[in-house]
Amino acid sequence: MPAGLRTVILLSFVLAVGFLLIILSCALWQNWLPLLVALTFVLAPLPNALFSHCGADQFAADYEGSGALDVGRFITSMIVVTGFALPTVLAHANVIDPKACAMSVAGGGLVYGTILAYSAAFSQEDSDYD
Repeated sequence: MPAGLRTVILLSFVLAVGFLLIILSCALWQNWLPLLVALTFVLAPLPNALFSHCGADQFAADYEGSGALDVGRFITSMIVVTGFALPTVLAHANVIDPKACAMSVAGGGLVYGTILAYSAAFSQEDSDYD
């Protein structure tokens, strides 16, 4: 079995476990608010994807980054922090059970980690010969 196929199978399994934890955190305690965590972690990579091509100067040798890239990273970090903080705040306010909070945060971490691992494993570097 090729290494790329093994990677896809492993990442899909981890993603399924992450979503299972999030859905179980909702279903076991009959409160569907922790499902918002799945939405935040699915939306988290979008600003990086949208701003990744803005302001890139491929001819500069000492390219450190641009304002658009920094804005995308900042918005992504705000969404990720929201994904971890929202269940914690809901549990602190006794809106959801603390066990549901732990399951939701663990599942959200798995979902976002899978998205990061997939993008890192299958990113294509620009070749000088293309």
